[in-house]
Amino acid sequence: MGSKERQDRDRQAVRDQILAAARDLFVTNGYRNVSMRKIAERIEYSAAAIYGYFPSKDDIFFALAEEGFALMGRDHERTVAAEPDPLRAVRAMFFAYHEFARQQPQYFELMFVDRSVPRLAEQWERFPVVIETMNDAIATVQRAIDAGAFPPETDALAAFHVLWAAAHGPATIALCHRLSPDEDGDALARDVIDAAIAGLQAGTRLTFVPECPHGAGHPRDEKEHPHVVS
Repeated sequence: MGSKERQDRDRQAVRDQILAAARDLFVTNGYRNVSMRKIAERIEYSAAAIYGYFPSKDDIFFALAEEGFALMGRDHERTVAAEPDPLRAVRAMFFAYHEFARQQPQYFELMFVDRSVPRLAEQWERFPVVIETMNDAIATVQRAIDAGAFPPETDALAAFHVLWAAAHGPATIALCHRLSPDEDGDALARDVIDAAIAGLQAGTRLTFVPECPHGAGHPRDEKEHPHVVS
């Protein structure tokens, strides 16, 4: 191995240490209560050395969010690919969101629960994987509509948000330990997602008006825009 390769490997190893330490500290102490100095102390580095890898604490958070969204995107892709039936795919992909919260609680808490982190909604351009995953999820809902699983007038983007909210509630309840020891968080998630699906199938009128992140689109616009990703 040449010196350049060794330097790159060593730098990546330190970067990974910084991210692992920051992830643990952010979740344990809350994002706003963690400084760059505290992260440096955790891995026995100087704060100045940490700044050589990340210009700010926010940049560390965005790097962690990017890792989390990449993990979630891979889970989503596997889930949808395994379910050829559109309605089963819709159900499975929103339950996979709940499973992500259970399997990756630190990432989920940082990405979706901690209110003190930088607002992701203002930084979507940093996360192309989010746009890709959201586009695919909306398209999956649209396929279910086209297959007759939901009424034809169902708005796929609004339905996506309703189902996301249905999955997010039980995921957050379980993450925050708001269930009794004998209560099954997975069962709650399945029931709430199924209830939301049943409501959409019954033609419940949706009043929520969604707005896509930059780069995401609406499947009904495909005639004007051949693919939903811009």
